[in-house]
Amino acid sequence: MSTSSRGSYTAVLPVAGLGTRFLPATKATPKEMLPVVDKPAIQYVVEEAVASGIDDVLFVTGRSKNALENHFDYAPALEGVLAARGDTRSLDELAKIVDMAHIHYVRQGQPLGLGHAVSVASKHVGRKPFVVMLGDDLIDASTPILQTMIATHEKLGGSVLCLMEVDPTEIHLYGCAQIESTDTDGIVRVTGVVEKPTAEEAPSNYAIIGRYLLQPEIFDVLATQEPGRSGEIQLTDAIETLINSNAGGGVHAVIFTGKRYDTGDKMSYLQSVISIALEREDLGPALRTWITKKLANDI
Repeated sequence: MSTSSRGSYTAVLPVAGLGTRFLPATKATPKEMLPVVDKPAIQYVVEEAVASGIDDVLFVTGRSKNALENHFDYAPALEGVLAARGDTRSLDELAKIVDMAHIHYVRQGQPLGLGHAVSVASKHVGRKPFVVMLGDDLIDASTPILQTMIATHEKLGGSVLCLMEVDPTEIHLYGCAQIESTDTDGIVRVTGVVEKPTAEEAPSNYAIIGRYLLQPEIFDVLATQEPGRSGEIQLTDAIETLINSNAGGGVHAVIFTGKRYDTGDKMSYLQSVISIALEREDLGPALRTWITKKLANDI
């Protein structure tokens, strides 16, 4: 079992994708920087890592991601204007972004798949367990899952996935896990995984969502992993190899039943923005009233 403390984990955030589903909005703006109410989507993910005790964050980037890097850096000209105005509230918000974590960047180079993106983090991560967090999945702070995954890893060792039960008609959109129960409610043993199976092929209706806690042995697997679905190096395929070889202490999963917001396509993105805004005390009541009137064709 691992003896790692939470502060020793690195959170790896693959953000090299082109965001083609959101063109033309993402022609010059990284998809991860699209606003969800008043923060870019990726900031929610970094805040989740920090809230779970992780202060080392590695972005796996590609070309045209300068806006993302600038967001987590100082902005002297803007800060000077705000200081001159006496806008201490905005200055404090900007300072929190810069100071929230130790943030690093590495280029993926070629868009060869999620597995490849994770593999280029190996030199930074080294030979220790680490977390992979996908920017399309936003987890509500009231239902944290990463802390549970870390606690599961520290108790049982090995790698830990995050699973969510979905309608069988939707399983083809996800990696899917074959599972066995354990003595602990909400924690299962993963005996197999498959990337985006048909409903008939799927071993369950438990989908892998974008949080992974992986042992460093995954890097050894990824180094020789052949391309899979869509001609890409799939992280799911590498996890399957890890399971079959029993390297790294096996694989467990935590069943997630909390609030998750998907920003991976236009409709899900819009739903996430509205849902998060409705839950905010400063925006929710007025927005709810406006939506009710809009749906009633009163405005």
